[in-house]
Amino acid sequence: MTHLVILDNEAVGALASADHPKHRRAIAHTQVVATRRRRAATTVLVVPTSVRVEAGLDRTSSSAAFFGSMRIADVPLDTAAANTAAALRHDTGVSVADAHLGAVIATSDADRITVLTSDPADLATAAGAKAITIVRL
Repeated sequence: MTHLVILDNEAVGALASADHPKHRRAIAHTQVVATRRRRAATTVLVVPTSVRVEAGLDRTSSSAAFFGSMRIADVPLDTAAANTAAALRHDTGVSVADAHLGAVIATSDADRITVLTSDPADLATAAGAKAITIVRL
């Protein structure tokens, strides 16, 4: 069983800056998810690269140290994901970053998907019919 946890722009910004008003909440959610152990379950934390760009997070900066310590992986916008994201953006009008996030959701084979976001409506739209858990920051 795999549990995929995806971070949106607000979650990335909140994790990257101790001055962010939602920093403690984002840290708490991320640490709970990362340390939760379920029988035969693997938890994977990811951030779509377009979301990271939108949030202005450079992984070489000192503010990105938390991402390395939590093993938060990048999900690149490759050709297949770009095609899926472009269709989502066209059909729903969500932002490029939300469309990329939706493409990650659409192409995931994880048994469970959770998204940390400040915009549940856009994420529900981007997720389409796929069942996800939305955690509002």
